[in-house]
Amino acid sequence: MSSHTPRSVYLDHAATTPMRPEAIAAMTEELGRLGNPSSLHTAGRRARRVVEESREQLAEVFGARPSEVVFTSGGTEADNLAVKGLFWARQDVPRRRVLTTSVEHHAVLDSVRWLEDTQGAEAVWLGVDPDGTVCPDALRAAITQAAGQVAMVSVMWANNEVGAVAPVSELAAVAHGYGIPFHTDAVQAAAQLPVDFAASGADALTVTGHKLGGPVGVGALILARGVEPIPVLHGGGQERDIRSGTLDTPAIRAFAVAAAVCAKQRTEEADRLATLRDDLVRQVLAAVPDAVLNGPPSGPGRLPGNAHFSFPGCEGDALLMLLDANGIACSTGSACTAGVAEPSHVLLAMGADDSRARGSLRFSLGHTSTQHDVDALAAVIGEVTDRARRAAATR
Repeated sequence: MSSHTPRSVYLDHAATTPMRPEAIAAMTEELGRLGNPSSLHTAGRRARRVVEESREQLAEVFGARPSEVVFTSGGTEADNLAVKGLFWARQDVPRRRVLTTSVEHHAVLDSVRWLEDTQGAEAVWLGVDPDGTVCPDALRAAITQAAGQVAMVSVMWANNEVGAVAPVSELAAVAHGYGIPFHTDAVQAAAQLPVDFAASGADALTVTGHKLGGPVGVGALILARGVEPIPVLHGGGQERDIRSGTLDTPAIRAFAVAAAVCAKQRTEEADRLATLRDDLVRQVLAAVPDAVLNGPPSGPGRLPGNAHFSFPGCEGDALLMLLDANGIACSTGSACTAGVAEPSHVLLAMGADDSRARGSLRFSLGHTSTQHDVDALAAVIGEVTDRARRAAATR
């Protein structure tokens, strides 16, 4: 097995994807200009115009009204604002239940747990099927247990680990049937699926810049008119007094430019990525026949760029480091807390045992991915797996 590939191979686009050249150019140009968009002088008004034009651009991409786009520092802040803010806003008549799935991103999971630990909330964890998807009937059943006690529902549009796509519009319709606000984290979906806020029926939707080819540090919570979460941040009253803080004009402009480029290419790019992904799955399974593909089958129920495997007899961290030594970047299906590798909460929720949940890797494709990347992985995954198994057997 060679210690080097001809060039580095990046298969971790679900973590972050390279900035698009158009976004880099827009951000670079804006960084050379002056102006706080909250200031009333000429420089401030110029910056405000850039922000508002970017807001309009993002609204068009995501099927929303410009007034519904609330800028944040990214997906984590937007999720926190949605979950905490909507819960707090529904306490005029105390409603303690927060419904979410057991496979959410930690920005939602940990927000719900914090509400439970400190704010008197009652978390209701919706189960998922073996593919990682929650069905509308499961949501309806959970609501009807105590409909008057449900403050809000949050279900991610597409899972960040196994790529399962949720039936968001159906889930939102169930929640609305009981007058309950519905939030969806669309961070993973936005780059590869047609995310339309109005058509989804969601009341709140999270997106972020760096998963689309924009910069890190900027995102948005899209909020339907009349939906007013209690702010998490207080200060200058920016963004409808929902999210205070000086707006990052260069990042916002780059975010909007990246989103527009992404939307223009999305259909063709999704087809290209799905073809690459299917070939990656085929080649990995040919090299490691007992590997298990996690998540839904290829098709509309799975993100085009996602391939998530469990490798029996292996530790995911060992596989990751061996691949990294060969110039291939991917991610494990586990989160590392205080230096201790934890099994993937997503796989555990899907019914996998601890060993399968620990021995997983996610390969995620994006706008710079090529056939070379897939072939480079296929060339080494067999021997890497053998080495990881031998290492695990000696422990």
